[in-house]
Amino acid sequence: MSEPTSNNTAPASYLKGKLRVKVCGMTKMEQVLQLNDWGVEFAGFIFYPKSPRYALKSMSVADIKRIKGKINKVGVFVNPEPEQVLKMVDECGLYLVQLHGDESPRTCEKIANYVSVIKAFRVSENDNIEWKVREYYEAVDMFMFDTEGAGYGGTGKKFNWELLKGKNIRKPFFLSGGISPDDADKLKELTYDPVAKDLFAVDINSKFEVVPGVKDMVVIKEFLEGLKQ
Repeated sequence: MSEPTSNNTAPASYLKGKLRVKVCGMTKMEQVLQLNDWGVEFAGFIFYPKSPRYALKSMSVADIKRIKGKINKVGVFVNPEPEQVLKMVDECGLYLVQLHGDESPRTCEKIANYVSVIKAFRVSENDNIEWKVREYYEAVDMFMFDTEGAGYGGTGKKFNWELLKGKNIRKPFFLSGGISPDDADKLKELTYDPVAKDLFAVDINSKFEVVPGVKDMVVIKEFLEGLKQ
């Protein structure tokens, strides 16, 4: 499979938009820097060794630390010890921490006392989302809603976004789970629902890759343009 082609011209319509984007599973410094040039707000680095996008398999701590710019570095962890997270925050210069496992409110709070925390929730068809997050309001800064799967990694599938519509989340949230290049119009449609007052950003990953951890920058650019037109 060929490497994705790219250029450094920023998608102008995207830069004028309001809905933020996080590109997760980054493993290539040059691709992070290109996202920064385009004005993408968040880059996710996975610190879960079982993930095929484990950041430290391709990059060193020093590499991640050296990434500068306006893009915010997000460290993704699964059931970590708080001390491990805080060490990586300092060593990599992380701006946000995403907790993607079964972390308790107390564990989240310990980490959130040091750095802003996104708590991810895996959503299944019969979930009551407002009930699911109820114990975490005081413990974290933001939520993320992803698709329920057998493990802790991404499934590449969407959950039923109808479960969000009309809800009062009362905390900024990221929308994740199998978002694809063809979903720009569906996302724009969601911004007309009352739940959109809390929709902070969308999180994209596997549907925008050539191989795990290597992004197709052309496809990402087209998505950003479509999202903001």
